[in-house]
Amino acid sequence: MGIAIISPNRNPSVWVQNIKKIDDSIDIQVYPNIPRKDDVDLVILWQHPKGILREFKNLKLICSMGAGVDHILSDDTIDPKLPITRIVDEKLTFSMTNYCVMGVLNFHRQMKRFSVQQSNKNWDMSNPEIDVHVGVLGVGELGGDVIKKLQSLNIKVSGYGNSPKIGLDYPYFFGDELELLLKKVNLIICLLPLTADTENFLNKDFFRKCSEGTYIINVARGKHLVEEDLLEAIREGHISGALLDVFRTEPLPTDHPFWNEEKISITPHIASVTNPDAAAPQIVENYNRLLNNKFLKNSIDRIKGY
Repeated sequence: MGIAIISPNRNPSVWVQNIKKIDDSIDIQVYPNIPRKDDVDLVILWQHPKGILREFKNLKLICSMGAGVDHILSDDTIDPKLPITRIVDEKLTFSMTNYCVMGVLNFHRQMKRFSVQQSNKNWDMSNPEIDVHVGVLGVGELGGDVIKKLQSLNIKVSGYGNSPKIGLDYPYFFGDELELLLKKVNLIICLLPLTADTENFLNKDFFRKCSEGTYIINVARGKHLVEEDLLEAIREGHISGALLDVFRTEPLPTDHPFWNEEKISITPHIASVTNPDAAAPQIVENYNRLLNNKFLKNSIDRIKGY
């Protein structure tokens, strides 16, 4: 009975330490040194090698190391009957919301423009603000909090999702109403879950439906964005720029054109990073629930993809 951690691109030592602080008796094996695969009941995953879970004959539960699970669902070798859980952490929401608000305010107050003016010693006080109406794609826990905080700043905001919702205190669009939203807003924040329906969502057709001058913030997943389509839309002048925290290939290759596009700002997938201190208790609790045949917390819906 035990846990395996498989996270090739993340240091697992802090996860081991935090789990052991809660229950030192738990047997933990860490990839690539997992000699006793038949003893593993639960795996903690982040960007695992596809197909590796077929080697774990007694596996009963998969835990994502973060809030997202697309890296797990994209592995079609995983037994579809295995339950999957994710991390839910208030700090994740706090960090993500602050990042998005920062991006909105920088666009609103044109900080990129004034940074360029400073480097050129150019004193230009004209048009100091851009009126902004934000469209948030994905109004779950993260998107809902972003909307709430933007509303508190008296910034106009609307939401978009894949299904109807009631009782919201902001304009909401869903399904085929996307174009109606895009014509109303001039800044898009993508917080969609990554599913078969949302992959490549931010594409050439999407950008052409946007109001001219729209700014894009993508903090969801790199696969939401067709990168060459964004570059084309920016160079055509239809999209005014972008703030990107996630990419199809990470780290972003040094020869990628995003590095040299002055209208694109880049951060290295740091908008919201899982805190092992908060995640470890959830994993240990679900491990104990698993051993005692109890209902698991933070389980995902495989059909919805989140």
